Amino acid sequence: MSELQRKWAKAKLASMAEAIEPEVDGETGSLPELPEFPDDDSSSASSASSTGTIIPSPSRNLFARPQGVPGGRSLEQIPWTAYFERELFLKPKDCNSNVTYHAYLTSPVGKGPLFVMHHGAGSSGLSFAVVGSEIRKRLPTAGILSVDARGHGSTTASDGADLDLKLSTLSGDLFQVIQLARAEMHWPELPPIVLVGHSLGGAVVTDLAKSGRLGASLLGYAVLDVVEGSAMDALSSMRSYLSTRPSRFASLRDGIDWHLRSRTIRNAVSARTSVPALLVRESNEKDEGESAGRSTGSRSSSGGGGNAARPWRWRTNLAATQPFWEDWFVGLSKKFLEAKGGKLLLLAGTDRLDTELTIGQMQGKYALQVFPEAGHFIHEDLPEKAAITLVDFYRRNDRGALVLPPKVSELVAQGKKV
Repeated sequence: MSELQRKWAKAKLASMAEAIEPEVDGETGSLPELPEFPDDDSSSASSASSTGTIIPSPSRNLFARPQGVPGGRSLEQIPWTAYFERELFLKPKDCNSNVTYHAYLTSPVGKGPLFVMHHGAGSSGLSFAVVGSEIRKRLPTAGILSVDARGHGSTTASDGADLDLKLSTLSGDLFQVIQLARAEMHWPELPPIVLVGHSLGGAVVTDLAKSGRLGASLLGYAVLDVVEGSAMDALSSMRSYLSTRPSRFASLRDGIDWHLRSRTIRNAVSARTSVPALLVRESNEKDEGESAGRSTGSRSSSGGGGNAARPWRWRTNLAATQPFWEDWFVGLSKKFLEAKGGKLLLLAGTDRLDTELTIGQMQGKYALQVFPEAGHFIHEDLPEKAAITLVDFYRRNDRGALVLPPKVSELVAQGKKV
């Protein structure tokens, strides 16, 4: 290589090095930080970006984080506002009613469908926050109405009505919420509805579908990880399970962490969204009462002394719901197969199928999707895959997409030979 060629190459390399030199912050003289991403080993870890768009930012970080969803290994709560337009507090006009229903809503657009979600026992409407967001990414006209059942979330009842958890009561509540939401939002008529229920919620949406009260508005219903046979078998071990889980947590972060470490929920973003609604801080009155019952020489770590000392307990006392467990699931398979409308069953394993549903599946009476990599909370563990399945289910049952042939009278009026 000649001296001239060496000088040219040296100058070229120097200019390239300047072009790729990273931007330095003018105020601190430091390099910008790279974004952090959720440390989630599940296949649904990508849902960290499901509530916002990663946007290049030349003035600061290389990438901006999705709004409302902190990245990294954070166990911080994600607020409901990251997923829904509004929350509704719905009071029936009946003066004898002692229930104020609470629900989260994102309204449908145009003639888009309304996915009506009902959670399982001990959970809340925020269980469907992430999967609802994923549904709207794939079907932007869709609306999401996710309810808190009585005795759960922010739905309140007086005179012990929150303990009335009979299946007929919960089914009536769901129908009531749909009608009240229509009145609140001034919809001229109900949009096309797809009912979606997880566990206990699956029994509730099936009962409402079987009742026929939604009429032609109901396109179909989807049941998530519950069938009559396996549900009835599991009831005998329910009390044992409840006795093994913690009764209190020192903080919301601890509650979220427990759900992830125990793999009750396998998606960090879902846990950070839904778990805080399952817990409530213990009141001073309760703490003082518990302390009074102990010897004066000992002091409970969960007793009063300010907010920092007051732990978080479960909002819903699942053990108190035992009298209703059989009522929820007896006859579920028969109702699921007989109710009108499209039918979808999402399971975490084929071993959950009972005999009646196995025969029904062989006869093609309903659609079945199995997610063996998910736990019981399919829609929280795998929100993207669950959303894809639900949107596809809606499209297969969308009557508006049907193109009917013209009537004979119309062809004759147009002068065509028939």
